[in-house]
Amino acid sequence: MSEPQVGATAAAELVVRRADLASALRFEPGDAFPPVFATARMVALMEVAAARILAPHLAPGEFSVGVSVDATHTAATPEGAAVRAEARYLGREGRVHLFEVIASDAGGEVGRATHRRAVVSGERLVAGARRRVSTG
Repeated sequence: MSEPQVGATAAAELVVRRADLASALRFEPGDAFPPVFATARMVALMEVAAARILAPHLAPGEFSVGVSVDATHTAATPEGAAVRAEARYLGREGRVHLFEVIASDAGGEVGRATHRRAVVSGERLVAGARRRVSTG
């Protein structure tokens, strides 16, 4: 695998839909959250931006996967607004790739994260996941 240059950037953008709102995260009837952009969706957008930096450097059958995310979500974004996450490659820590990611909407920054990703074989990853839950 080749490596991105330190400082390389990539972005991911979405328009916040009802499914992206914290209020959509209802696993049980009593769960209640406000109708603003969910932190979980912000983190997902950040992961996509970081993954886009690594994507051109992957061999066939390889994927980059999130290992950790240390995120802060500092401002609310309503349904219908655009959110953009921009990732910047900081380099490697052993086998793990490190990124800084900033999410923003028209009003400015809404969150930021330090994110780590690893490169894995898709086949090995799926096989390992299946072994974890197989019963026999």
